[in-house]
Amino acid sequence: MTNGKMHANVQNGRSVAEQLSEFKEELKDFAVTRTQMFRAEMQEKVGAWKTALPSMVIGALLLVMALLVFTAGLVELIALAFIGQPWAMAVSCFIVFALYGLAGGFLLLYGWRTAKAPGLAPDRTLKVLKDDQVWFQKEARTEL
Repeated sequence: MTNGKMHANVQNGRSVAEQLSEFKEELKDFAVTRTQMFRAEMQEKVGAWKTALPSMVIGALLLVMALLVFTAGLVELIALAFIGQPWAMAVSCFIVFALYGLAGGFLLLYGWRTAKAPGLAPDRTLKVLKDDQVWFQKEARTEL
């Protein structure tokens, strides 16, 4: 076996030190490329959120204000059905609370599942790294 390894070194005309040095440079280039790819992908994802976030916050505040006004009107409308009863406002508030609780729970669950699906993971970078891992494994098998 020793002769086979020495023969391989003679065949390609390079010493072990030269091969290790070349491997080190290739590994360094590999790491730099993958790091740049990761940074670019994450900057792209964060950039989209930075652009959208201010308008989302303002929109959410306006929706909360609209919901408060709508709720007051809805409570008053339901209370009219119980006119003359001392508990009319309390029952109206409870009914609106129950409606909002159910709707909010379902929407929160839907939103959580939707947001969780794509996630913030750098998908393209991870795919390339997995492909690189497969390639390295194939290369290691062919070299041995």
